[in-house]
Amino acid sequence: MEIKLKPIGIIHSPFKKKEDIESKKYADSRGFDSVQGELEIFKEYEKGLKDVEGFSHLIVLFAFHKSKGYRLHTKPLLGDTLRGVFSTRSPKRPNPLGMTVVNVIERNRNRLKVSGIDMIEGTPILDIKPYTSRDQKSPIKLGWLKNKMNS
Repeated sequence: MEIKLKPIGIIHSPFKKKEDIESKKYADSRGFDSVQGELEIFKEYEKGLKDVEGFSHLIVLFAFHKSKGYRLHTKPLLGDTLRGVFSTRSPKRPNPLGMTVVNVIERNRNRLKVSGIDMIEGTPILDIKPYTSRDQKSPIKLGWLKNKMNS
């Protein structure tokens, strides 16, 4: 089965290359919270943004467009041990898809100013969805991250 996805927009980010994101200063759970950027939704999809500013947070699905190939085991930013790729957020995945939650600051037509950006400039946006109380799960287990994050 082949699945084709068409970007609905792009990310405008202070991070110009992947190495900008890989800094240890962003390693804890709050590291990207204050990083601001914009989600530019292409004009043909702008009408789909109706009512989106009523949500405090959005889930952004995106493509790791600079990622080449994949590894089933990877050493994540917060560790020295090889981990299974599906227990990490590594961009080197069989399907180079990413997901993050951003805070909506304001909407100006087809642009959403947000905080919580952890993607590089020009990253293709595949979809956005409202983050709701249904997405808040508790209690959660942090697996190998348990003692590594300041949550």
